[in-house]
Amino acid sequence: MATKTLLQGVNDALLQEMTRDDRVLVFGEDVGLNEGVFRATSELQKRFGKQRAFSTPLTETGIIGVAIGMALYGLKPVPEIQFADFMYPAFDQIVSELAKFRYRSGGEYPCPVVVRMPYGGGIRGGLYHSQSPEAYFCHTPGLKVVIPSTPADAKGLLASAIRGDDPVIFMEPKKIYRSVKGEVPDDEVLIPIGPARIAQTGTDVTLFSFGAMIPVCMEAAEKAHEKLGVSVEVVDLRTLYPLDEATIIESVQKTGRAIVVTESPKTCGYGSEIAALIAERALDSLEAPVVRVAGFDTPFPYTLEKLYVPDALRVFLAIQDVVNYQ
Repeated sequence: MATKTLLQGVNDALLQEMTRDDRVLVFGEDVGLNEGVFRATSELQKRFGKQRAFSTPLTETGIIGVAIGMALYGLKPVPEIQFADFMYPAFDQIVSELAKFRYRSGGEYPCPVVVRMPYGGGIRGGLYHSQSPEAYFCHTPGLKVVIPSTPADAKGLLASAIRGDDPVIFMEPKKIYRSVKGEVPDDEVLIPIGPARIAQTGTDVTLFSFGAMIPVCMEAAEKAHEKLGVSVEVVDLRTLYPLDEATIIESVQKTGRAIVVTESPKTCGYGSEIAALIAERALDSLEAPVVRVAGFDTPFPYTLEKLYVPDALRVFLAIQDVVNYQ
């Protein structure tokens, strides 16, 4: 077992699945010879050739349209959208076609496309390279939405996504591509899509989050323990759809307080879904209102990126307010 980055975990999964199954293909803008803008597809074309790892023209709608056709003919395409912000031209293909083939055919035609896309802030990419559009996909029946926060999860969840028969939106938090490291099994690893991960156990308040916000939550939890003596539980959702509702409710029933941390705009963001779920199913367990810590309802700013994306201080202040609520 080696220590690797989240980016290497993604690459490991692609290597593993392309070696195991010759139906798996990887393609997208610059993913072939150039090995991707973040190098997530490193070594793939060298090992598997231009027929299975190749670059495409700059046409997101074309990339997804081709992937859908491949899947319907029995292949396992893993297209990459270079940045999540660029997926909007392909949005109609994803929500109107990809998400609905299995349903409209009565299960006769599954469409196993895994759409990989780096998302979120953290690289000073400005408003066109920093968005967090996960809520759009979670609102679309027929899609699974997965976001890893550790190298091992990146490998195991991506491998599971590729082996499944359903379309998966696999969103990769580019802010922590290289900054987060952890042990990754050298052998084949599969992590089931669905269950959340308890990143840290606690008794006084629960932080719910995913992706690049998990390290932020862990830092805030440590600060709350040191300064306030508060025991914080951190739940890494990992799969936004289907959602592990049981783990969420169980944690809230234990701690009585809930904070949801996301970097997308607050209004109609994914944090609203978690807050509504808790209100519906665990209201009697709450000792304070559910709090959302999120980005702001503005386009993603370039110069003010550090103010826009939630940091450990903002989360710590939310913990302080929640535990002091009367």
